[in-house]
Formats: sequence, structure tokens, C-alpha cells
Amino acid sequence: MQQEATVILDNKQTSHKIRRMAYQVYETNVNESEVIIAGIMKNGFLLAKRLKKEVEKISPIKVTLCEVFVDKKVPTNPVTTSLATEEIENKSIVLVDDVLHSGTTLIYGVKHFLEVPLKQFKTAVLVDRNHKKYPVKADFKGISLSTSLNENVAVQFDRNSCTAILE
Repeated sequence: MQQEATVILDNKQTSHKIRRMAYQVYETNVNESEVIIAGIMKNGFLLAKRLKKEVEKISPIKVTLCEVFVDKKVPTNPVTTSLATEEIENKSIVLVDDVLHSGTTLIYGVKHFLEVPLKQFKTAVLVDRNHKKYPVKADFKGISLSTSLNENVAVQFDRNSCTAILE
């Protein structure tokens, strides 16, 4: 018997959470002229695009988008980004992923940026599941959700909408 998915955040709620996260990014970087929002490939990058758009609506900060490539099957493989190291150095960075499950993807993304001198480094996720395998936390999060280990949280992006579901 297959269980039905439960909507955790509908499109309106997701938009509200992303807007709130944008204000947090702005408040944390109020004295910066530029911030880099680095989204972990696929859904993290799609969330980063939306977060970038919201930050630009509410602040004068220049936002540069960066895609982070982490091999989710073998996270120890080298992490790469769409921006060169020189473009990232001495900047404020927000690393974004859609869901913080075990923390594996986020911790390897963080590790990559630790090798670059930065002004400030923060993390952001839409859903924090509270089942971390690694000591990593989200500085900005849309929602914290305690789930059982056999439940999955997925964020679904369509052209004009975004929903979070519990499977």
C-alpha cells in the first residue's frame, strides 16, 4: 500500500518563507555591497534563484548567483562551482539547499568553501528535517520539521510554483 504525500508548504507558504529568508540574508549582510548566493545543484540552485530574486527586491545589495556541484552519491568527490575561486574570495556567501536531510550534501558544500578566504559564510535551507548525521546547521531556514527516518521530504519546483511535501 502506497502512502499519499502530505503538503507541508504550499506555493503561498513557500513564497512567504523564501521572502522571510531574504530579509534574514539582507539583515546579515546589510553592510555588504555584494553577496553570493550559492545553490547546491538542482533544487538547491532553484531555491537560490528564488532567494536571489527576493533579496534584490528588498535591498540594494548586488547578488551574484553561483551553482555548487556536489556528487550526492559520492560526496567525497571534488566539489566544483560555477564561479572561479577568485570571484568568491573575500565575499559574503550563503550556501543554499532545499532540504537538510542528514547534512551530508551541505557539509561537503561547506567544506569546499572553507578552503577559500571569505568575509562571512552562512547556510540556508527551505526545510530542516532535524535528522543530522553531521554537525551542520542552517543559519536561515523556512521550516524545521521532525520526521521519522523512513519519511522523505521533497521540494517540488514548477515554473511558477514551489511546494514542499512529506512522502
